[in-house]
Amino acid sequence: AQYFKPFPGLFAGVFIILLFFSTGLLIFVKLHIIANLMPGAVIFVMSYGINTVDRVLTEQQQKGFYRKAFQHYVASSVVESMLSSGELPQFGGERRFMTVLFSDIRSFTTYSEKYAPEAVVQRLSEYLTAMVDVLFQHNGTLDKFVGDEIMAVFGAPYYFKNHAERACLTALDMVKRLNMLKQQWAEERIEGFNIGIGINTGNMLVGNLGSRQLFDYTVIGDEVNLGARLEGANKVYSTTVIISEATYNEVRDKALVRELDIVRVKGKTKPVRIYELCGMFSLPEEQRHYQIDLYTQGLTAMRQHDWHQAIQHFREVLQFFPEDGPALLQMQRCIQFMKTPPGPDWDGVVDFASK
Repeated sequence: AQYFKPFPGLFAGVFIILLFFSTGLLIFVKLHIIANLMPGAVIFVMSYGINTVDRVLTEQQQKGFYRKAFQHYVASSVVESMLSSGELPQFGGERRFMTVLFSDIRSFTTYSEKYAPEAVVQRLSEYLTAMVDVLFQHNGTLDKFVGDEIMAVFGAPYYFKNHAERACLTALDMVKRLNMLKQQWAEERIEGFNIGIGINTGNMLVGNLGSRQLFDYTVIGDEVNLGARLEGANKVYSTTVIISEATYNEVRDKALVRELDIVRVKGKTKPVRIYELCGMFSLPEEQRHYQIDLYTQGLTAMRQHDWHQAIQHFREVLQFFPEDGPALLQMQRCIQFMKTPPGPDWDGVVDFASK
């Protein structure tokens, strides 16, 4: 019985005892010999009891360790789901297909230089607290804070199939929550700030990748690095949320996006398509028509070297959305291409020289 879990072990033990008694009864009936089965029954009861107590204590100790280890990473409901399912993380690292999210405050250094350190810390604390609340609402995992940057993972330690969708919903809700904070700060005559978010999906190495002294549940790999690069790319396009082609493939039936570019990031030879995440499930008709449909027509004309037609589409977008960063950037590129045309083999790929 010691090799079984408590309840299966109990049933197995009872079956064995009944088998012994049946055998003993058969021996008595056939051979008139009384077999003493008491020692065997006592040994079983003691073995089963000791084994059960040891197993329960070990499992409770293990669950306590995981609860303590992950209480600052994920919502308590996720920890309990992980423990009840038995899907415990592999310490030392394992390959897993999931989604990573990076969020960073725009020009935070400049912002922090304007105010006293105490005021900056207060704003940052309010902001980070609100963002983690949003993250936990969508069952994301807080990987770490790096100054004002937030790194989050979806799909570990507890795996769920719609990790990319949850990441996209988290990003949009982060923006909404920040806008609420900015409104609150404005009423208090406090300056707000903006953020940039990058999301990528792919195979990553996840696990306790810290030292023996320090538990550090995190993810590493090229796909993680790409997510960080996409966050920074928002500065180029004056956008807020950029997702990779891999993420878009996971949410294409739910997400409303517009393609920004085909880019080649530093350290990579293969270009990737990147998209601005405009919304999930629905958008106002005017925004969908101008910021997505007309902009996409302009991008198509641009890649066909039809600079005049592309500029016309981008200008129309800017008439209705004057601060639209991608349309303004692409129109400026078209004007530059009219002055200095790219080669005939130009494939529309943009090289990002910086991280």
